[in-house]
Amino acid sequence: MSTHHLLALETSGHVCSVALLSQVRGRARLRAERLAGRQGHARHVLSLAQGLLDDAQLAPSALSAIAFGQGPGSFTGLRLACGVAQGMALSLGIPVVPVDSLWVLAVQAAGPGAQGIHLVLQDARMHEVYAAAYHAGPDGGWVCVQSPVLLACSGVAAWAAEQSAAWGARGSAAWFASGSALQACPGLEDALAELGATVLPHPGEPDAEVLVQLAEQVWLDGGGLDAALAHPAYVRNKVAYTTLERAGGLGGNPAVGESAVQLHDMAVSDVDEAVAIERQIQAAPWSRRNFIDSLLAGHTGWVLRRMGAMLGFVLLMEAPDMAHVLVIGVRPDVRRQGLGSRLLQACVAHARQAGLPALTLEVRRSNQSAILFYEHHGFQRRGVRRGYYPAPEGREDAWIMTLPLGDSA
Repeated sequence: MSTHHLLALETSGHVCSVALLSQVRGRARLRAERLAGRQGHARHVLSLAQGLLDDAQLAPSALSAIAFGQGPGSFTGLRLACGVAQGMALSLGIPVVPVDSLWVLAVQAAGPGAQGIHLVLQDARMHEVYAAAYHAGPDGGWVCVQSPVLLACSGVAAWAAEQSAAWGARGSAAWFASGSALQACPGLEDALAELGATVLPHPGEPDAEVLVQLAEQVWLDGGGLDAALAHPAYVRNKVAYTTLERAGGLGGNPAVGESAVQLHDMAVSDVDEAVAIERQIQAAPWSRRNFIDSLLAGHTGWVLRRMGAMLGFVLLMEAPDMAHVLVIGVRPDVRRQGLGSRLLQACVAHARQAGLPALTLEVRRSNQSAILFYEHHGFQRRGVRRGYYPAPEGREDAWIMTLPLGDSA
């Protein structure tokens, strides 16, 4: 393992914590400092970080990356960690590593050797809950299967009942739930137990000591971002609703709790869920790095969500003569509901708006159902790419399929 030093900042809750992870000649050293209470985080976070660097006899220029708790959590706290990490990283010319704060809580609650599905439900106040789900594999790796969403406290149990099968949780003994909302929402713990979840003790506040270890894996996998792209994950669509406005029904995330399917622009925060779907549907799936590189290259993407859960995704690249569907996928358990058609429609509308004359894509020659689907939408076979896809026995050809976007299309 290469020599590197990662600094992590976590201020999304009541505790301000800072951690420094150093890897030198294959030996790891972890240092951490914490400050309890919401007051004083802004005054002390930099001094805590400098103290760790001084203890390690490191100059800031020795840092390889700076990680921060991206949220969800305290509005002010999220801005603080993100802003400090971004400012330091920009001045040092190093990447940032945003880390989902609910993922940190999942790891803290699960402990060493965790496996199975871990649902985190954190009290968001105002009778609302931040919710996310993660899969811990036998190899020690974690995958986000439900990115953080905001739910009404009264709707969490119904939401979990509907979405847990898609996570791989229903019918599995290895399904766990944790978080402060289990105590804040009356009856929620019992409702989840009836669904088969095992309730774990509340893990407390997200801690930078755990965060920096998760950030190291993300960074080693190429998941660091340009500091200019750093942003908090507020989750709430509007964070400044007053108590009076909330009493009138405003606030929260209006997409969550509705049965309607919502189409949103794809962002880096959507990548982990898209990767999880890719792994379910493709023999040679896109990697997390593939998705991130595509978004950073400026390619356009959309995701479909219902009750906060991702149902499908698509990424589109604009070329001078046509638009190219790079990757498209729909969760297996929600197919035949028109979701693939809706994603294609988004691509067609975007390409037409850009003035492009055609939309093209590749599909495995053996994937007859996909070929029929695209032909149903007007795509025509225009050529073959020899050995384009990896296959169990060598390589497989791909059909090039094109949809003309003239006035008659």
